[in-house]
Amino acid sequence: MDFANLKIQYQKYQIDIDKRIKMVLNDSKYIMGPEINELESALESFTDSRYAISCSSGTDALTLSLMTMDIKPGDEIITTPFSFISTAETIALMKAVPVFVDIEPDTFNIDAGKIEAAITKKTRIIMPVSLFGQPAQMNTIQAIADNYNLKVIIDGAQSFGSLYHGKMDSSLGDISTTSFFPAKPFGCYGDGGAIFTNNEEYAKKLKMLRIHGQNKRYEHKHIGIGGRLDTIQAAILLAKLPYFKEELSERQKVADHYSNALHNYFQVPVIKTGRISTWAQYTIRINNRGVALQKLKENGIPSAIYYPTPLHLQECFKYLNYKKGDFEIAETASKEVLSLPINAFMKEDLDEILENLIKLA
Repeated sequence: MDFANLKIQYQKYQIDIDKRIKMVLNDSKYIMGPEINELESALESFTDSRYAISCSSGTDALTLSLMTMDIKPGDEIITTPFSFISTAETIALMKAVPVFVDIEPDTFNIDAGKIEAAITKKTRIIMPVSLFGQPAQMNTIQAIADNYNLKVIIDGAQSFGSLYHGKMDSSLGDISTTSFFPAKPFGCYGDGGAIFTNNEEYAKKLKMLRIHGQNKRYEHKHIGIGGRLDTIQAAILLAKLPYFKEELSERQKVADHYSNALHNYFQVPVIKTGRISTWAQYTIRINNRGVALQKLKENGIPSAIYYPTPLHLQECFKYLNYKKGDFEIAETASKEVLSLPINAFMKEDLDEILENLIKLA
């Protein structure tokens, strides 16, 4: 049994993917080939964002976004402690300060009601994460940002294609980012990412920053990075994009099947009114997680823990002087969460997973 079923997905779209890759090989334009512009136009149409800027990874998407906003050492950025390391790592790489706020117990997203208390004179940005594919409480977060003259960067690494009151979360905030890591709902065959914005000045700067700050060949307006998306990865994404909405629909069906079968036994995911998740992960809460992990493994069923240690307790952030007990909801979640296989191609695997899980209840 496979967690993401990437092999089955490739086999289903093989003709389209191989054709796209062969076109790149024949053209031999491996860096910033024509597929880059084609993909960015397609992403703009898909998300209803004014500008889509492809880049080398979801992590670099966050880094480039922070660079675009001229983040300085000591600037504070409010975010969640319950996320992948990239969320806070990119803040620290800019010599800014991650300021953590606890999460909601049901969605695992940042608790918007606790953000305002964390704002200081040094706060520059609020960075919510659309965890597991569900946008955070963006209306409240945006209202707080507007009230305090702050910017909003959405870490949408897991949520490309999600909706918040009818709008793609890629079109929300000042900047929204995503990841095309292979296991993501919309993934390429290596590292890749994208940045979305409706701000023309941000878009212009982002396009320069991803090519070492270059505005003309060998002329550099900004200090940037090598953050381009490979043309072959763009080609793969172009081949897969026409099927993506159908895949999201299938992921929703799997999630519904899980929830209908498991809600009497475990705490299942909660999707708030007005939001549609991409279901990057299907994550339950379970008290005897260690036993469950072992039993599932013995029966050939893959599972994962996202995330076993909150960011504020990671050794690399020891200098921030957070301690155990500072964010109790995130810390409790880290001990109980268990993510189950979810993808658009599960078929008979689903019933086997459910049968084994219910035995553990």
